Amino acid sequence: MARPLHAYIDPAAWRHNLAAVRRAAPRARVWSVVKANAYGHGVLRAYEALGDSTDGYALLELDAAVRLREAGFRGPIALLEGLFEASEVAEVLAHRLTVVVHHAEQLRMLDAVPAGSGVDVLVKVNTGMNRLGLTPADFAAAARRLGAHPGVGSLTVMTHFARADDDHGIAGQYEQFRNLADIARFPHCVANSAAILRYPESHCDWVRPGIMLYGVSPFANTVGEEVGLAPVMTLVSRLIAVRTVRAGETVGYGGVYTADRELRVGIVACGYADGYPRHAPTGTPIRVAGCMTRTVGRVSMDMLCVDLTPVPDAGVGTPVVLWGRGNPVERVAEAAGTIGYELLCAVAPRVPLITGTAARAEWAADYDQDKSR
Repeated sequence: MARPLHAYIDPAAWRHNLAAVRRAAPRARVWSVVKANAYGHGVLRAYEALGDSTDGYALLELDAAVRLREAGFRGPIALLEGLFEASEVAEVLAHRLTVVVHHAEQLRMLDAVPAGSGVDVLVKVNTGMNRLGLTPADFAAAARRLGAHPGVGSLTVMTHFARADDDHGIAGQYEQFRNLADIARFPHCVANSAAILRYPESHCDWVRPGIMLYGVSPFANTVGEEVGLAPVMTLVSRLIAVRTVRAGETVGYGGVYTADRELRVGIVACGYADGYPRHAPTGTPIRVAGCMTRTVGRVSMDMLCVDLTPVPDAGVGTPVVLWGRGNPVERVAEAAGTIGYELLCAVAPRVPLITGTAARAEWAADYDQDKSR
């Protein structure tokens, strides 16, 4: 028997979430962000699910961009951190990739692009994130240089909002962006997931949905379903042991949890080597046999423990949802003091990812069994 831990990847949820982007920003074209191996879901799985229904894909990794092109996508593919060295120009040209330019050295790298190549460029401007981007003062000269380059095709200007997901909002950054010299000459790309959902004035010509494509809310204290999204990944396992702990006994490494009464504890085949956060404390939400309960004790490398009080009939083989459908990853992340992005991206390579109709049918059967208990 294979270890029961695996992650279901639901292509229909991906398509649902892209449709939600289209409804929110109906006039904008869409860069679907699939960096970090599509946030841990698999970049080629993303392509299998979304195909040509998105206008473009955006990511960081040159090799992943090449795989997308070789898989058959003919539309634009953007490298969000641009070129790391001039030797990459040949691959960019061979696979017709779009590059971000965010510092002067990348402008010099593009000198290697021959006339007539038609390389499309996204010029990134720093408006307050203070991470990547040309200064507003340097933007005009960079735009002129790129506009005069015989090997450059279209130019689009982008920035990245630091606080679109909180009450501070985008006003200051967006005003600085709109005040750039000659900005009206170029298409704009500024809205991330939070801005897509909250600030329609920022949708402009292109939007860049990231976390919302995976069914996760970009806002604190909100889960994806509350903003019309569906989780793409559901991480599931089963109980591999059940034991009774007496009052006063401890559970797990370090004895950080002490039972205050007799307690049935289930052992789940999932631990920090699988990507579950070791720092998740007692009380982190987990779903067992269709009922919400809590973790107890410290997460181990390959296992974690759960309180079976709400599910007295649970036994070895009972299904468990660590996060996803029925147990939002946002709530697990909140309990662990992190964000859903990190949990999705941290799923370990040893965890099988299962996608397609058969996987969805198997998961639906598990879920229906859970609800009937």
